[in-house]
Amino acid sequence: MSYSRRIYPGVRHEGVPEGKIEQIAGIECYVATPTGDYPKEKVVLFLSDVFGIPLVNNKLLVDDFARHGYRTVMPDLFQGDALPEDVFTRTDFDREGWVSRHTPATWEPVVDAVVGALQAEGVTWIGTTGYCFGALPAWYLALKGASKVTVVAHPSRLGVPDDLQAYCDKAKAPLLINSCETDMMFPQDAQKVADEILGGGKFAPGYERTYWEGCTHGFAVRGDMSDPKVKAGKEGAFEATVKFYNKYKNL
Repeated sequence: MSYSRRIYPGVRHEGVPEGKIEQIAGIECYVATPTGDYPKEKVVLFLSDVFGIPLVNNKLLVDDFARHGYRTVMPDLFQGDALPEDVFTRTDFDREGWVSRHTPATWEPVVDAVVGALQAEGVTWIGTTGYCFGALPAWYLALKGASKVTVVAHPSRLGVPDDLQAYCDKAKAPLLINSCETDMMFPQDAQKVADEILGGGKFAPGYERTYWEGCTHGFAVRGDMSDPKVKAGKEGAFEATVKFYNKYKNL
């Protein structure tokens, strides 16, 4: 099954985003800043799923990270061409064509430019959080040494075992994977391989994985909050991410 056919429907969450759109290195970004004092040298780089900045759920999560003390930046990985929210009800949208337009050749310059601009303003600690599509950009930044901490949730397009082994061999950033019960993009077999390669102290910088029963791909962003297990998974994955950042915030 192609990547475009493995994109799961989800639920739009309620809330009013509190951040703002900023241009960073010429890239449109949604940015949320903590109120009061916060460490100016630290930034969470929010690497979104395919729905990008337009999806309110993503903006609300960015706001939530800011409430926990981290200036959080979500760059537009798709340069104005995020997957439309109504894609599941449309028959006229070419999903395969959309996928072909968004390759590492298109998003690597985006994340490189934003990271470079943040570093130029004095940011020395970047923690990434990559959801679905955003997992590969998070991997990319860790492998090139541009991030201090990596978190991914229901990652897609990771090569198993090759990308996992490459992370173990080359990356220095501690890694947290928030995984779930039903996920064609990162199924339980792949989750076990991740543990075999990175767990048990094999990845010295630090490795953790959460597992959320009753949850499906996309739960950490677009989960149905009326389902108690999904609600627990979404909130638990967010809490685990913040705790992981705090654990390694002095790197």
